[in-house]
Amino acid sequence: MSDPLADLSRYGVSVWLDDLSRELLDTGELHRLATESQVTGITSNPTIFASALARGDRYTEQLSALAARGASVDDAVLAVTTDDVRAAADVLRPVYDATDGLDGRVSIEVDPRLAHDTGQTLAAARQLWRTVDRPNAMIKIPATVAGLPAVTAALAEGISVNVTLIFSLTRYRAVMEAHLDGLEAARAAGHDLSRIASVASFFVSRVDTEIDKRLDILATDQARSLKGTAALANARLAYQAHEEVVGTERWRALAEAGARVQRPLWASTGVKDPAYPDTLYVTELVAPGTVNTMPSPTLRAVADHGVVTGDTVRGRYEEASEVLDALDALGIDYPEVTELLEREGVEKFAKSWADLLRTVAGELARVSAPGRPPQDTV
Repeated sequence: MSDPLADLSRYGVSVWLDDLSRELLDTGELHRLATESQVTGITSNPTIFASALARGDRYTEQLSALAARGASVDDAVLAVTTDDVRAAADVLRPVYDATDGLDGRVSIEVDPRLAHDTGQTLAAARQLWRTVDRPNAMIKIPATVAGLPAVTAALAEGISVNVTLIFSLTRYRAVMEAHLDGLEAARAAGHDLSRIASVASFFVSRVDTEIDKRLDILATDQARSLKGTAALANARLAYQAHEEVVGTERWRALAEAGARVQRPLWASTGVKDPAYPDTLYVTELVAPGTVNTMPSPTLRAVADHGVVTGDTVRGRYEEASEVLDALDALGIDYPEVTELLEREGVEKFAKSWADLLRTVAGELARVSAPGRPPQDTV
């Protein structure tokens, strides 16, 4: 019988799970996924943690201990989230060792409220890296204008980075430039480049959601024919840009010094429109040296009925360019769309972070001994 997840791996796609919770760890489900279902990495974000904290009682004991110590809300959030990431990193450490550090990675995101402050983003990245204290951790830094210098500086210090919230080809090229700058600085500082890993998280489904909305307003035959094509075209052209960078002399010099390629990671791969196949953003983005991080329902869908036919990215660059040209001809402003999506992405994660803080504040207040409330509130 065909194993679609194994097929992805065979074609060079690393299967990561876009989910993390104490339940996933305590029940042994993450270990099962790693040993039986080809899952070789984990990504998390503020929304995932807010959801995990809001359900069940698996965090009660830890929060009670934190409340007894008078921990602040921010300190409690840091403790809870980094404990989950550290535990997941330990579960995936055999994968990290078996792949010589390629996979077995677990990502945790800096406070999204800092997305437009380079210095604070870098300080938060350093704190997370020290606190998790695992070689297979990755710190997620948003690809905002202010985030890019933080990416370079973190890599220069030997911190492995997952650059997140990438929507446009222009910004992706800037991300790759920041990566090269960081590795060159790390080499100059004497760091072992082979220990520094990075992925570039290129968001997929949200592009279709926004552009399809605009195509529906146009309501022409041409507009209808382009629905569901923008996200894949955007991602395929991103892979073309990736190939161009790894073909440069600048990259080859770093590779000869032991540097690892910054792999494209397809994020936001859960289908938002039920009219589309639920495996669309997985089976249509198969290319060597990529990562696809999937929410649990998408992972299950691919395992159940995904059809992996081989490379579905290379050789389709001209077709992808034609899609973006056709959208432009209809008056769809691609730069405006991607700028909007970045802005909304930061805002959504900041809202989720606020939800997380409120949830933890409420739990700390609930379990606190009389007269020992948490030090600050949200």
